[in-house]
Amino acid sequence: MHSRPSSTALDLAELQDWLLEHHGDTVDTDRLPAIRTELEHLATRAVPGTIVELGCYQGAMALWMRAVLDATGQGQRPVHVYDSFQGLPERGERDPDLFETGYLRAEPEQVLALHDRWGRTPPVIHPGWFVDTLPSQLPEQIAFAYLDGDYYDSIHTCLTACVPRMAPDGTLIVDDYADLEANPKAWNGLPGVKAACEDYFHTPSPLQVITGGGDLAFGRYTAPLGR
Repeated sequence: MHSRPSSTALDLAELQDWLLEHHGDTVDTDRLPAIRTELEHLATRAVPGTIVELGCYQGAMALWMRAVLDATGQGQRPVHVYDSFQGLPERGERDPDLFETGYLRAEPEQVLALHDRWGRTPPVIHPGWFVDTLPSQLPEQIAFAYLDGDYYDSIHTCLTACVPRMAPDGTLIVDDYADLEANPKAWNGLPGVKAACEDYFHTPSPLQVITGGGDLAFGRYTAPLGR
């Protein structure tokens, strides 16, 4: 006879299914478990600091992170999200002609409504372009950062602002980081992301590739313990 899962497990399972059904354009069956693992590790390693998401769109991943934090005894750890809420900026020379300027436009109210629907504490929302908000509005110490900026300039700006603030043993995930040598299945639609990481970190790159069952393109940076 199987034991009944805890209510927390049920909540996360229900939320994951709902997000995959209603927000499948920004989350998937690889991203959600990968982020959950990162946040669970923060609790086991007792990493201090705040959670930040750079590029939150309608708030699906922010909601998932809040739910996982609550389920792992990290309910007091705040989440901060940053987004232009004007959609994507104009692409740069290192970015493909894939999306129109303004694509993925959302409103802060959508982020709030999504958290309210699931009875979760909303994140601290920082509207504006990264270059304007990050230098003065990032928390002093970051335990986990999720960078989903899509374009070269956005990711380079995020790395420049976040990496120096990472707590020792804290982690930073770069979405759309496609290292095809390490993971030939990775989606390589936004090559400016990897180019920005290479220009920021130089070589050898400290990013570890995270793979999934599909075309997940994730790079993980772990802050040194001796910071």
